[in-house]
Amino acid sequence: MTTKAEALQDWQDLTPGQDPLEHMRPIPYKAEGSRYGACGIRIDGDPAFIDAVLSNLKPLIHGENQVTRLELARSEVKPTEINGQRRTFDLATGGAQVCYIRLHIRGHEGAMVQGLMGANANATATFEKVNKYAR
Repeated sequence: MTTKAEALQDWQDLTPGQDPLEHMRPIPYKAEGSRYGACGIRIDGDPAFIDAVLSNLKPLIHGENQVTRLELARSEVKPTEINGQRRTFDLATGGAQVCYIRLHIRGHEGAMVQGLMGANANATATFEKVNKYAR
């Protein structure tokens, strides 16, 4: 296990401005099972914080194209019921949200529709140039 000091140093040593889409392995079409450990992002907090983080992740938008699609979910954090018990999130600020992002391979039907509509052609070219799993 990496110590906090080691993790902070590794973070500090990173080359700035890397494109995360280059390293984001898409989830196969109709994959089943847990996605834990698959490439993905979860951001939670107040909406301004989420927006600030997303503003630094704009290259991921090119993941929405003729080959792949973004699984993008953003919703308000609300109390929930787990195993019959109501669970609240006491540290959540008022209006707190959660945002999830994952990349998926499109099914044949979705790829054909996107291709016929000419939708996201520039994003497809960018994705194929940038993402090492598309090569």
